[in-house]
Amino acid sequence: MYKIAVITMGVRLNGEKGYTRFRYICEFLADAGYQVDLITTTFQHWEKAQRDVEKIKADSYRFGIKFIYEPGYRKNVDLRRIRSHRIAAKNLTALLEREGDYDLLYAEIPPNDVALAAAEFAQRRGIPFVADVNDLWPEAMRMVLDIPVFSDILFYPLKRDAEKVYRLVSGVIGTSDEYRDRPFRNQDRPVPRETVYVGNELSVFDAGAEENMGSIRKESGEFWVTYAGTIGTSYDIRTMILSAEELAGRGRKNIKFKILGDGPMKKELEDLAVSRNISNVEFLGYASYDKMAAYLKASDILVNSFVRKAPQSIVTKIGDYLAAGRAMINTCMSPEFRAKVENDGFGVNIIPEDAGILADAVESLYQDEALRLEMGRRARRIAEEQFDRPQSYRRIEKLIRGLIEQNRRDKGE
Repeated sequence: MYKIAVITMGVRLNGEKGYTRFRYICEFLADAGYQVDLITTTFQHWEKAQRDVEKIKADSYRFGIKFIYEPGYRKNVDLRRIRSHRIAAKNLTALLEREGDYDLLYAEIPPNDVALAAAEFAQRRGIPFVADVNDLWPEAMRMVLDIPVFSDILFYPLKRDAEKVYRLVSGVIGTSDEYRDRPFRNQDRPVPRETVYVGNELSVFDAGAEENMGSIRKESGEFWVTYAGTIGTSYDIRTMILSAEELAGRGRKNIKFKILGDGPMKKELEDLAVSRNISNVEFLGYASYDKMAAYLKASDILVNSFVRKAPQSIVTKIGDYLAAGRAMINTCMSPEFRAKVENDGFGVNIIPEDAGILADAVESLYQDEALRLEMGRRARRIAEEQFDRPQSYRRIEKLIRGLIEQNRRDKGE
């Protein structure tokens, strides 16, 4: 039985908020016959609080869990976050030196310094290291703080650590083609690599939506345009609010904008809607996954709303949007995702940060029901073919198994 450590600073354990990707990877590998340890921190990123480690350990999981201490931080872009990750990286190294009897390490990047600690340990032990690239630092942080020279100096350690990690990878999993290929921008090595979208479990999405549809109240004649996700600097909720105002001014008062989620800009944007007396926008706050699924399926259009400079590509919410089987309006400027929207035919691309253009796109799809429903059917088909985790995550297991077996052959084992 091969023994693997999956290292992530962001994972949702029982009763917590957050993403399920790395928990699912652990469960998937355990079910495939691996001995798996999840290594994560005492700090819960989405709740910005220390975990009750003893309570978590008392629960039952199909994999082992090991915790490293991290002091934590209050904001996603904060010097204290950088310091917090540095401490976590040192504690990870100490843990691996004590208990790191693994055949392979699988670590997310970012955080860059934590991934580097894993990569350097793997190199010392002569075992494969796989980087799961699901964001780009420091590129994403420049969305919040981009001051000539100052930002270059501030973010240099992140850039340096990222390049070190990329030089040490034995394999790469990217949540988009862009992320998959980023480690090889400045090098050319024959390293196994796969694109595996974050995705979801369609059976779980569908069951959650069905269970919660009865609690969703949608008045007759209403047409819902919905966003679900983080309300932060990369996500252009402001334009959605102004577009709702524009549509109401055109007499389309039955078109309602629903905003699901939480984040640092939520209060500011709520105040904007109130100050302009925009009544066809509703902030629904954080919703459980099952309830979110029901809201998405109850909607008519889903908006993947990004600001122009956002560095993101194919983000977590896309799997859920596609699973809902609804037409999508996309403002993300990622060439990869814009091409996917157009080629797969599940939505329309528009330029970001223009309320009039967004209002036009919404109104066009509102008026063309046949096109809207066809886009929804195509969205669901893509979800089933490319984003359903029980199928797509097999590529992760295949890459891992190949690296371990090759490493053993190279060692003559």
